[in-house]
Amino acid sequence: MAKKFLLWLHAVYNDKHLLIELTKNDFKKKYINSALGTVWAFVQPVITVLVFWFVFAVGFKSTNVNGSTPFVIWLIIGIIPWFFFSQAVASATESIVESSYLVKQVIFRISLLPLIKIFSAAMIHLFFIVLAIVILLYQGYYPNIYWLQIPYYFLAMSVLIIGVSWLTSAITVFFRDVVHVVTIALNLGFWLTPICWSANRIPDKYRELIFLNPVSYIVEGYRNSLINNVWFWENSASTIIFWIVTVMIFVLGSLTFQKLKPYFADTL
Repeated sequence: MAKKFLLWLHAVYNDKHLLIELTKNDFKKKYINSALGTVWAFVQPVITVLVFWFVFAVGFKSTNVNGSTPFVIWLIIGIIPWFFFSQAVASATESIVESSYLVKQVIFRISLLPLIKIFSAAMIHLFFIVLAIVILLYQGYYPNIYWLQIPYYFLAMSVLIIGVSWLTSAITVFFRDVVHVVTIALNLGFWLTPICWSANRIPDKYRELIFLNPVSYIVEGYRNSLINNVWFWENSASTIIFWIVTVMIFVLGSLTFQKLKPYFADTL
């Protein structure tokens, strides 16, 4: 399995120029008929953050988290990785069905299709990471060595997203209702992930259960890197649980995709 994965990474590297061009086209295609164009890709997440800030910080008058971190900062850092995960998974789930004309071309590497959607979502994610850093600097948080963990958490989340996307996109070819199941799961996942609420409020004996949801590990990881100054290996139990769950999802997604791939063209 490891050998196949390395061969796949090598193949993706060889197709990097094609992947980049298809990602650019996919990103532009979504907003080609809009007056503001690609600006809309950033408007929705910004409005979502403002709404949650108003509801929790103004409406419910949430106090500082951990005694010192402004709630709006804590919320923004936590919601940014969720945007990436939800947008990437939702769009990648339909990637095979949307690009059926490419599936029927023998020379095209079908496993790239979910990656195109993921890369497109990653462009928006990187923008919001930069925006979050600007906000942190404005609020008096200055760069330190812990910020270097962000690439690690970004890579970890990408592995998780690829595994989930291979699984859902392959099954969607045969059962289109999977798209709706994924939408519902993402809506539930938002509230089951410590984005608007703190995991510290959960009793210690149940806290590890939260991290069976691998996105919780990523959300807390972004906060630990940018706000709390905590290394990922300091939460060794959570790190081990995350990688066990993520590798299982990745392997399941890869095997499912490879198993169903020969039947894509006939079904679409």
